[in-house]
Amino acid sequence: MTKNFILCSFVGLSLVSFAQKSETEGPENLNWYLKDPKADGVYGTGATKAYEMLNAAGKKSTTVIVAVIDSGVETDHPDLKNVIWVNEDEIPNNGIDDDKNGYIDDVNGWSFLGGPTEDIDQEALELARMYRTESAYFKGKKAEDIPSAELARFATYEKIKIAFEKDIEEKESSLKNVRMLADYMQRVEQQSGTAFSKETNAAFLPATETDKRIQNRMKSILLMIPAEQLNTEIAGALKSMQGSLDMSMRDADSIRTAIVGDNPNDLTSKIYGCNRYEGPDAMHGTHVSGIIAASRGNGMGIDGVADNVRIMVLRAVPDGDERDKDVANAIIYAVDNGAKVINMSFGKYWTPNKYYVDAAIEYARSKDVLLVHAAGNDAKNKDVEDSYPTRRLDNKTTAPNWIEVGASSSSKSGKKILANFSNYGATTVDFFAPGVDIYSTVPDYNYENASGTSMACPATAGVAALIRSYFPELTAAQVREVLMATTAPYKKTVVAPNGEKAKMKDLCITGGFVNAANAVAYLLEKK
Repeated sequence: MTKNFILCSFVGLSLVSFAQKSETEGPENLNWYLKDPKADGVYGTGATKAYEMLNAAGKKSTTVIVAVIDSGVETDHPDLKNVIWVNEDEIPNNGIDDDKNGYIDDVNGWSFLGGPTEDIDQEALELARMYRTESAYFKGKKAEDIPSAELARFATYEKIKIAFEKDIEEKESSLKNVRMLADYMQRVEQQSGTAFSKETNAAFLPATETDKRIQNRMKSILLMIPAEQLNTEIAGALKSMQGSLDMSMRDADSIRTAIVGDNPNDLTSKIYGCNRYEGPDAMHGTHVSGIIAASRGNGMGIDGVADNVRIMVLRAVPDGDERDKDVANAIIYAVDNGAKVINMSFGKYWTPNKYYVDAAIEYARSKDVLLVHAAGNDAKNKDVEDSYPTRRLDNKTTAPNWIEVGASSSSKSGKKILANFSNYGATTVDFFAPGVDIYSTVPDYNYENASGTSMACPATAGVAALIRSYFPELTAAQVREVLMATTAPYKKTVVAPNGEKAKMKDLCITGGFVNAANAVAYLLEKK
């Protein structure tokens, strides 16, 4: 996961903003993702309608634990504190591993990114870590020096080297572009003698063609970001981009060991980390958790999709790429501690230890745990280029306990109904779910809009938890089958994320959108 800024779309980065101006603002639209296409004319999850049917049928629910593997969660947020999982076998803050699971004081979950006193915030991309490892191994060697047994590894290294150098070049270019925006704003303020605004930007007399181009670009940016917020956005973008570039050039493994205390390349070690669940930046995980389970009917903020769940907090996703070791151990922890649904709003395009995560996915399958994964935000066809983790396992099987989700919007128009950033795939993405302008919980007891497949994933995880709660006899694979069979269809032509016109069946397996109401109706009828 990478921290996202709306400026990224103006400097050539394929990132999705968590600060977008919402097209759906207003009390009537804050929970649009709960609405139903038939009842409300909006392709939400249909959760509100589903509860009406469940209540009419007199169905009772059982509590379901949903693990959120993410950046951390503000566990005392007023809209979340009553739905946070509590490990009842652990006595809080006594410094003793009461339940003998190896994790001391893991009352609400665990962080695999913290040590005795510090927490990992920024991490390198996996590509940079792999490049550092492989370049050290092959340093000074040419193709003719490589033993035949290592030629395949050397060929992979050469691909990594090309991709890494391209990534660095793009990062440096993007950083340069944001600095140009910052310098331009200073010139506008100097000329006008006042703070940068729409008016001062419009009145600015550019002395160069470059400034003229930036002035026009700023007009578009100011439609999305208030001028008074722009300085903060630019400062944040510069810090994040510079940090990402620096991390790509540093020894991330030694930083990890110094902070957390483990050897990140020792996959046999499982007991490391701390019980600081929030971490340095819990915005992403808190937002995700609210979509799944924010307290319903309390007259506060928002309503989550699921009404009888507990959120298990697992911190394993830094600002940068998550490590395979942490993802696998987070999945194992969730399974061993009773989670029935795991939300995974993260992903990457390189993986050095896929087999280890595959084993954790298989373990989850063996224990009847459903994994819900975000498709990604790069407008890519996953049939051509998959991301990791993936349900396509190295043993040539496909995990039946896995749901892959793309992002959709509240628009009724085929031109805008799919998020223009969402990854897609006729054979790899199951369906789409609400992921644009989603209003949810964020740290400091607040709420914000956010967009991404990271939001579509918890919307789906919430629906899956709802089904597992009211129909506990269903297995994880059966829950997926039901959701696949009951998607809300959209038969008109849509504009795909790649900008081309397409049919939904060409963009996802089911050709539709997740729909809790359809799933509940189907299951009640079967009864």
